[in-house]
Amino acid sequence: MTEVSGLSGVQGVNGTSQTGSAQTVDYDAFLKLLTAQMQNQDPTEPISDTEYIAQLASFSNVEQSTKLNDKLDYLIQMSSIQQAGSLIGRTVTSADGLTSGTVAEVKILTDGTVAVLDNGQELLVSAGLTVS
Repeated sequence: MTEVSGLSGVQGVNGTSQTGSAQTVDYDAFLKLLTAQMQNQDPTEPISDTEYIAQLASFSNVEQSTKLNDKLDYLIQMSSIQQAGSLIGRTVTSADGLTSGTVAEVKILTDGTVAVLDNGQELLVSAGLTVS
């Protein structure tokens, strides 16, 4: 009987693609599990056509969900870039009112967007930022 080794695509509670407390299995791990199940089915009681079709439908759903997530991630990234670009030339004021100036450039980092003001100060673009 074939043995399936550990799942390399399982992410724990702190994983980035985690939703709630349930663990998610990535696309490759799903394929490995499906292949192993088909290879190890009991020849005296093979899976029925209905079960096989249901598994293929599940496979198709996982594939489509993966593609959709990739496209949504891309759209979100493009939207963030467009929003950040629209700040250039605008006057911004920090939430506490201590930092203000005209945005000369924008840096898009993995942990947020930073507006570089004409006076050289950097201001994190976040809730409470006033744009005028």
